[in-house]
Amino acid sequence: MSLLGYDPLTNFTGRAPIEAAAQGIELSPEDWAIRCNLVTIQDQVMQSFTAGHISTAEATALLATAQEALGGNGLEFVPGVSYRNLLIWRGKQHSAPFTMEMRATPPHDLTDKSVLDAFPRGPGSDVLNELMTASITLFADHPVNQKRIAEGRLPATNVWLWGIGKAPKLQPFAEAYGPRGAMITAVDLLRGLASLVGWDRIEVPGATGYTDTDYAAKGRYAVDALREHDLVCVHVEASDEASHEGDCGKKVKALEEIDTHIVGPVVEALKTYGDWRIMISPDHPTFLSTKTHTHGNVPVAMAGTGITADHFTSYGDTNAANSPLAFDEGWRTMGWFIKAK
Repeated sequence: MSLLGYDPLTNFTGRAPIEAAAQGIELSPEDWAIRCNLVTIQDQVMQSFTAGHISTAEATALLATAQEALGGNGLEFVPGVSYRNLLIWRGKQHSAPFTMEMRATPPHDLTDKSVLDAFPRGPGSDVLNELMTASITLFADHPVNQKRIAEGRLPATNVWLWGIGKAPKLQPFAEAYGPRGAMITAVDLLRGLASLVGWDRIEVPGATGYTDTDYAAKGRYAVDALREHDLVCVHVEASDEASHEGDCGKKVKALEEIDTHIVGPVVEALKTYGDWRIMISPDHPTFLSTKTHTHGNVPVAMAGTGITADHFTSYGDTNAANSPLAFDEGWRTMGWFIKAK
């Protein structure tokens, strides 16, 4: 949200409602959306916040069981992609006890850590905790998990509920900044943001949201998208996933693939348009050493028309920290990028 030029402090209402927008789920003012991860917890430790990167088909089967046993009367378990799913709470049918003060820890912040003190807390948290506990029994002997265990893979032991919120209202990007935008991503969070700000969503075959994504296809589709759009955002989740796994080799490989198959072809295509610009940035730090998201500044690289080069010859955290160009409020970066002269 910040990278696209929207102040999270005034616009962010929760992660789940943004992902609901990606699926075209309409939320009334009384409704709540809740992120519903499938996870693997063993001996009260988060072994995998992705349930071993469970497939979408497996996740759909598990959520169908959750819906049959726990859903109804305003509660809707909605499959997404792989471990990333939703619970929709329809307030008119089922009075919601939540407030915006309720907090829940993202499971990706808990890798290899105890979950005992990380369950939802605050108004309405008891309801979410009861649903999470009930899912343990439902999934224990589920055919999906029996098959995964037999094949030596991690089971989805339960759902993890977090990211709760109500529908946000964002000013259309074209109204706020002018350019017509398009989003290329395999992640519902970014699909939802694109929908909420009025960008086109471009689906790329082979884009998985993991390290096995088709980088070259993303590069080709980005080049094509430039013909019809003023601004194209290519989002790649692979390096983040590698960091969550603490896998340095995978992370380096992901960065090399991004550079070779996306950045390179896009820059060459941009040069054919006359005036052009490119910006490269993470949306947050995810360190290999901690395997989790970290708050703080990120390095941004910009090039093209109207962008004056500084004296640095490489892109990274250290050089960025010493650059005179910095944006303490990240959401202001987009406006500068578009209007710099």
